[in-house]
Amino acid sequence: MCQDKPIFEPSEWKLTKLQKELCDETRFLASKNFVSRAVKYDQDASFPTENYSDLFKNNLMGICIPKEYGGRDADLKTYMLAAAEIGRYCGATALTFNMHVSSCLWTGYLADNLDMREDLRKEHHNLRALHYERILSNGSIYAQPFSEGNASAAGKSAFGTKALKTSNGWIINGKKIFASLSGHANFYGVLCTELETQASKPSRANTMYVAVPAQQKGVTVEGEWNPLGMRGTVSRTLVFKDVFIPFEEQLMPRGIYYNAAKQWPHMFMTLTPSYIGLAQACYDFTVRYLRGEQPGMQEVKRRMYPTKQLTVAQIKIILEQTKAIWFQSISEAKPNPSKDQIMRAWAAQYSVMENVNEIARLAIRTCGGQSMLKSLPLERFYRDSRCGALMLPWTAELCLDMIGKGALYEHGESDED
Repeated sequence: MCQDKPIFEPSEWKLTKLQKELCDETRFLASKNFVSRAVKYDQDASFPTENYSDLFKNNLMGICIPKEYGGRDADLKTYMLAAAEIGRYCGATALTFNMHVSSCLWTGYLADNLDMREDLRKEHHNLRALHYERILSNGSIYAQPFSEGNASAAGKSAFGTKALKTSNGWIINGKKIFASLSGHANFYGVLCTELETQASKPSRANTMYVAVPAQQKGVTVEGEWNPLGMRGTVSRTLVFKDVFIPFEEQLMPRGIYYNAAKQWPHMFMTLTPSYIGLAQACYDFTVRYLRGEQPGMQEVKRRMYPTKQLTVAQIKIILEQTKAIWFQSISEAKPNPSKDQIMRAWAAQYSVMENVNEIARLAIRTCGGQSMLKSLPLERFYRDSRCGALMLPWTAELCLDMIGKGALYEHGESDED
């Protein structure tokens, strides 16, 4: 069994039986298999294909698929706790896994907790059964291409990727940038704007969420992938040119995604577990290194120096602060949260994404020159943690903007009043 303690000890954090079970499974699997492969994925900027094979074999690809369809039935909080344990051992695997799981979480737990007309709910259940069957029976990977290089991913405008309605489906044109899993997913869960005619005015309310088969005619992957960190995500540019998609490939019926995005703001926090795991990994490494217990290194203790002790104390404080606000925020996730709960979600997102890199920086400073070596994981942790704050839809800058406005303005207020 894995000797690492859980990031969130079940009795202390009052985890449910399912939360403990799934966290134990992901921690054991990732510590046993993923950690040893992470170096190669990083060096080659290659996709963690072997890790996905393990996830499928261990019945984790359907972690958020409802039980009635044969899945593990994890809600948002349960998934995020389990995903953090993956991020602890391979950040890129955790981040890409989020893109896959979102297709199940959004169509499953989140949708099931939305108000929906009975005819729409029946349609939705029929639609999602097709996608769940592909995942559970075939190990199909669903990507979640989101960004387009414009204001759409931040929720400020309609998606530039267009879906022109025809008699039996849509013709999709557009592109997604930083599209994780590009060239490796079996299906792309594409958010696009439905148009009745070419002359129709794009509207966010007409956002469609459809599955595009990777092998469909007109789908191409372009550009190189050689980034600073999270190199195993393989987030190249995804292009759609006159791609036909039949109606049955919807992941959600018309209008449901738009309502979900408005009512479930916590759905945009699912990037954070990868970085909670990275923060824990930085702390774990630092403690092992200073105690002379890091595998593959000489058993030299450095823990007796006051400067080392003080820096580890700083890391521990930041880590516990970050875990606390994050855990509270995912614990209160629900449709139509209060203003304070939404602001706390933004604060948690900001804290995770900024604090993980600060922890990595402090870890490098106290571990010294050897931490720069690629033979040790701390250098990779630092690079992987650096750009989380830039990821849409809730970048660090947008979180600050939303928190500041939320604190100073009530809904509907303006300075023209």
